[in-house]
Order: sequence, then C-alpha cells, then structure tokens
Amino acid sequence: MARVVHSYDDPDRFVAGTVGEPGARTFFLQARAGARLTSVACEKEQVMALAERLDVMLDEVARRFDRDPITPAGADDTDPLEQPIEEEFRAGTMTLAWEADAERVVIEVFSVVPGEQAELEETDPVQAAMDSEDAEVFIVRISEEQARAFARRAVALVASGRPSCPFCGRPIDPEGHICPRANGYRRHLPE
Repeated sequence: MARVVHSYDDPDRFVAGTVGEPGARTFFLQARAGARLTSVACEKEQVMALAERLDVMLDEVARRFDRDPITPAGADDTDPLEQPIEEEFRAGTMTLAWEADAERVVIEVFSVVPGEQAELEETDPVQAAMDSEDAEVFIVRISEEQARAFARRAVALVASGRPSCPFCGRPIDPEGHICPRANGYRRHLPE
C-alpha cells in the first residue's frame, strides 16, 4: 500500500478545533484549500504542544534574523470546524520546521504507526513514521502570521475546556471530582 500524503501549501484555513462537550471533546487539526478539506484527529496535549512549540520556534526565528516577531493582523478565527468532519487518520508523531528561503512554517503530522512498527517507534518515532509505508502524513506549509494565529486559537481552545482543580491540577467535571490532594474529598466548582 502506498503512503497517502495530504499536503497543503499556504492553505485558505488551518485551525485546531473540537467536536463534543468539554470532558468528551475530540480534537482535530483541519486544513482547507478551495473545496479540499482534511481533518486529522489528535489529542488535546498534541494541540497544546504544537501551539507552544510554534511560538517558541517563531520567537527564535525572529531573534536569529534580528527582527520583531510577526503577530496576526485582523480578528481571530473563532469559527467552528468546517463540515463535513471526516477523520482521515489519528495523529501520532508531529514534526515542526522553518523553511528560511520561503519563510514558511512546515508542520508534518504522521498517522499512528501500525503495531508492526512498534519496536522502531520506541527508539525513534519520527523515523518509524517516515519508514512506514502504511503511514499517512498531513503536511501544512503556512506563513509566520498564520502560524501565530493557529497557536493563539489553539491555546484558547484548550483553555475553553473543563477548569482545572486548584489543588491537584486535574480537570473538574460539572458534577465535581475526587481530589487526590484532599484525601478523596469531592470538590465542586465554585458557584
């Protein structure tokens, strides 16, 4: 089976979004160029890590090229994910790079490596994903401004979920949670 590559150079839209209620949300990375749409399921932690690493990388790019960091112009994209949301694959390993010549951020998202590649994955997950012929890959090349806008939306998206317990840091469900720092006492959200 040949590798499937979903590639977007300067897409019309690249965002992170969710489907479902806090506590039961499914996170997606989604790119659109014209009528073509790709949605990749991922974990909340992957979305947050990608947003954080984008900001760190772009701050370093600005420092190395001795210029001010670029910030997004205009209003934030707060629209929901575009329909239909059809999961192409579940995200596994992600890579992030800066193409200096084109001044583009390159994000590569590889599908979860099949079980037969598990041994390679433990040693080098990026190489395992690249070597697997069954792996799908989602490649997006975006401008610095688009990357900053993506990161800002992703951070807000993750923060919009369930609030964290001030004692243990775990999410608090609407009916409360059993806090390990309070010896099992059930904590509720303040009203």
